[in-house]
Amino acid sequence: MSRDCYLFCKSCERCQRTGNISQKKQMPQNPILVCENFDVWGIDFMSPFPISFGNVYILLAVDYVSKWVEARATRSDDAKMIIEFLKSNVFARFGVPRALISDRGTHFCNKMMEALLKKYNVTHRVSTAYHPQTNAMPSSRGIGTPSILGGQTMQFQHR
Repeated sequence: MSRDCYLFCKSCERCQRTGNISQKKQMPQNPILVCENFDVWGIDFMSPFPISFGNVYILLAVDYVSKWVEARATRSDDAKMIIEFLKSNVFARFGVPRALISDRGTHFCNKMMEALLKKYNVTHRVSTAYHPQTNAMPSSRGIGTPSILGGQTMQFQHR
């Protein structure tokens, strides 16, 4: 294969004009991470929505590979509720993930969550305040979700 690459570069006009690539000019190689379905989940809260049965928030978890969405309407945004959601909606149904990505909210970054993730050997990755796009998966999946859920709650209230 290296011989084929060498011959290809030798016959390429652009490569000939550029010249040889030295070790200094080469880009650093990073290993490709192998990620299966349900290995990496993004989690975040969505609000505000019309209050329905006392529920104010929607907890949204999105699988980064399959884009599968799990959502639950909740009354609070505390760690106890998140742990129960993760155990029943993610761990029990799809298996324990390798990583969980969230923002730096106190409901995600606390001792209870740390203990749960340590117990199940899940890596917790958090987005920085300077680059919130790290946790964009739940938000980007949520682009259609708020309008869908908002429309459904409005329909339900008018019945």
